[in-house]
Amino acid sequence: MQTKPLSWSEIRKNATAFVKEWSGETYEKGEAQSFWTELLAVYGVRRRAVARFEAQAKRINGGTGFIDLFWPGMLIAEQKSAGKDLVAAEDQAMQYLNSVTEAEQPRYVITCDFATFRLRDLEAPPGEDPVVTFALEDLPAEAERFGFMAGYHKRAFGSEQQAEASIKAAQIMADLYIELEKSGYDEHESSVFLVRTLFALFADDSGLWERDLFLEYVETRTSPDGSDLGAQLSVLFQTLNRPEDKRLKNADELLLRFPYVNGSVFGEPISIPYFDRAMRDKLLAACHFNWGTISPAIFGSLFQAVKSKAARRELGEHYTTEENILKLIGPLFLDDLRQQFIDNQHKLPGLRKLLQDMGELRFLDPACGCGNFLIVAYRELRALELEVLVRIQELDRRAQQTALVMDEDDLVRVRMNHFYGIELEEWPATIARTAMFLVDHQANQDMSLKIGQSPGQLPLTESAQITVGNALRTGWNDVLPASNKVIVMGNPPFLGHVSRSEEQAEDLKAAWNTPKPGRLDYVTGWYAKSVHYFQGCDGGRWGFVSTNSITQGDQPARVFPAVFGGGWRIRFAHRTFSWSSEAPDAAAVHCVIIGFDRDVASAARLFSYIKAKGEPTESPARTINAYLVDGPNILVPGRSRRLSPDLPEVDYGSLPADGGNLIVERDEYAEVAADPVMKKYLRRFVGARELLRGENRWVLWLVDLDPSDVQKSQALRKRLEGVRRMRSESTLKSTRDKASTPHLFYFNGHPEEQYVCLPSTVSENRPFFTAALLDKDVIASNATSTAVDPDGFAFAVASSSMFITWQKTVGGRLKSDIRFAKKTTWNTLPLPPVDEDLRQQIIEAGRGVLDARGLRPERSLADHYNPLTMDPDLLRAHRALDRVVDKAFGCKIADPTEQDRQETLFARYADLTSAGQLDLKTETSRRRRSTAS
Repeated sequence: MQTKPLSWSEIRKNATAFVKEWSGETYEKGEAQSFWTELLAVYGVRRRAVARFEAQAKRINGGTGFIDLFWPGMLIAEQKSAGKDLVAAEDQAMQYLNSVTEAEQPRYVITCDFATFRLRDLEAPPGEDPVVTFALEDLPAEAERFGFMAGYHKRAFGSEQQAEASIKAAQIMADLYIELEKSGYDEHESSVFLVRTLFALFADDSGLWERDLFLEYVETRTSPDGSDLGAQLSVLFQTLNRPEDKRLKNADELLLRFPYVNGSVFGEPISIPYFDRAMRDKLLAACHFNWGTISPAIFGSLFQAVKSKAARRELGEHYTTEENILKLIGPLFLDDLRQQFIDNQHKLPGLRKLLQDMGELRFLDPACGCGNFLIVAYRELRALELEVLVRIQELDRRAQQTALVMDEDDLVRVRMNHFYGIELEEWPATIARTAMFLVDHQANQDMSLKIGQSPGQLPLTESAQITVGNALRTGWNDVLPASNKVIVMGNPPFLGHVSRSEEQAEDLKAAWNTPKPGRLDYVTGWYAKSVHYFQGCDGGRWGFVSTNSITQGDQPARVFPAVFGGGWRIRFAHRTFSWSSEAPDAAAVHCVIIGFDRDVASAARLFSYIKAKGEPTESPARTINAYLVDGPNILVPGRSRRLSPDLPEVDYGSLPADGGNLIVERDEYAEVAADPVMKKYLRRFVGARELLRGENRWVLWLVDLDPSDVQKSQALRKRLEGVRRMRSESTLKSTRDKASTPHLFYFNGHPEEQYVCLPSTVSENRPFFTAALLDKDVIASNATSTAVDPDGFAFAVASSSMFITWQKTVGGRLKSDIRFAKKTTWNTLPLPPVDEDLRQQIIEAGRGVLDARGLRPERSLADHYNPLTMDPDLLRAHRALDRVVDKAFGCKIADPTEQDRQETLFARYADLTSAGQLDLKTETSRRRRSTAS
């Protein structure tokens, strides 16, 4: 009995006999069914198990017809007499597709007139001709064209068609889970059952056993009402876990046709589920889908989501694309191996050395989820390994004039058990192991197609090593001992310091061995663990997808000393881009990818994005620093004092903490202005939004309040009572203490002379920082920062390209928007001492910017600084400002790029801080003393 797909030599031998048998046949009606039954047998397929003749179907244009041969989920065929038009026959077959259910939609349409085959692939990749025509006598040479009948699938990895197939497959599994959920089946046992069902469905369509053997079992061995389905499936799963020589001799003949799989999938005993007709119908629908076309990498993410109602509603909208995974594994290790292959195309010793090198590598994903990174890495390495083997065969044939036969150890050096993962939850860990089985089988099928050999598939003897546990509490060396051949990679949780839980804060303490993790993002725990893991090794590589905030603000100075101090350098980096999370309810996250090694001799690679969702541009880099800039490898911690003595002190804007009682909104203005008492104290109130949009808002500024005025205005008394009540009911003691002075702001940072106002956040798309010079009668809110600026020097500096470059490089972010903070961007700005003449030039250039804005007084700052519609006069004014500010920073390039300015800024920072490191130590010590006190 056949329990695995026929080898290609067997298929070609069968095809030769088939051609000899059917050459010269011409009569459709008399012999069509025998012709197709025997053609399927060429590929080891029992026609009655998979397909039916004369299936009734409705045509698109009306009427009813009969499909000559219909294999649900696989193919539809029309047979004609010799000489008939096969294009017309194909049109006839296509007419029937509208009446076929979605799960049963075929991928292939075949027409034949006994002498000629015409094959159309309805899911052909872009750029590939979907139609192939060949003669009957060419079938032995063209046998691969019908390889899908035996479970051999051509796959365009990462293609839209494969993604769509994976989404449909996940929706089918979600339907099955819903039925299990309705029955009250235990959640863990439901998980086990779903994984086993998935394995059986995949095996049916990919040649792990006879084509559609599982479908035949469900159809013929279970009752239509589904009452015995659970029991019969339990019997089947027990059989799959028992070697053939240990099965009962009088067992069901159909059960005995199933091969031994082993306990890794079918070993755990679970209770028998109860099913009904609806459940059986769902399972049969699943059987008719072609599971051999799915991508395990995509499907794993989707399969993980089937338990969540919210996730099921959005299946297919949120999974990690293979493109994003390749952004990490490509420059981390895969590109090097591919280059090694290219360099040794004509060198047998070099190719064999490459196979040996690949076989020595080990991979660890310590945040593996459902295994996407492991799956794609394994698939890509197996594909490269196959290319190497094909090339070795070609070179050996030329030398020996004979076909090369290899044993299994020579065939496959990259093994599933070279791949390790750590995952917090059991369900995704189970999916990861199972998906690795699937991709392993697909890789072996490809190997069989290309070189005519592949390892035996069943029973399963290897698996990926997935450990269930908390990666930040688990000893990684206990999972996989560190060595120079280990590559660590993955996508840890996207959690900032605000969104992490108390338990996760404890994880960070353990990972960093510190009592206070501070504002560190959760992902930094994996950085700490990686550095510790590779202690004692002089090699190894590691890289993670990370929240972009670890390369901004004060986090680089907290994270990277340990990394660089451990001898690591940034091998490659993707600067900020938008990454779609796998979580169905999660928004896109702005992230970076950073990879590390200790190979300081090779060039680093830097990938930059003009648009967050666009394609990157790659450039070589001498040194990539912690801010993902090609510049000096220095760190910029937040400072309590200004690095430049020429800049004024920045303070925070004023904080009301008033419950809205001191603030006057636009719809309240007329009423307040009509009150003669309150009118005296009305001031314009500007936050980041009002500053940018030019919107009107006011506040009652009562620092000089005459106590008698309170008695003169009932409306004022009511507002002050509202402030007092709000503050006195606060849970914060500091706020309650302010209840006794309800007329005053909680914090007063208002300058008593002209000042520069700096918004707390600015869009990433603004070409310049949207600062403004304001009169002392305008009150700035806590959504801004302020600095006394009587001559406009600070405004000019803040409006320059140098400043926004520094802000974007070392400043923090709110999502992708740049976030101003005095300690991290203003106090660290490395502006050297400016002489009086140059200072006046900068002030005058700043006035030029204000004058250019004044030419369009109706425009808000948002309108002025729309990157698509900036006024030419304003652009010229900023260019003039940039020329003098660039000169002040010592930039000698006439028209500097952002990278030129970054290099200048880091060079000045190094100059002003004694090569960068002395200042880091000083500020760190000062911060610790401040914390201790």
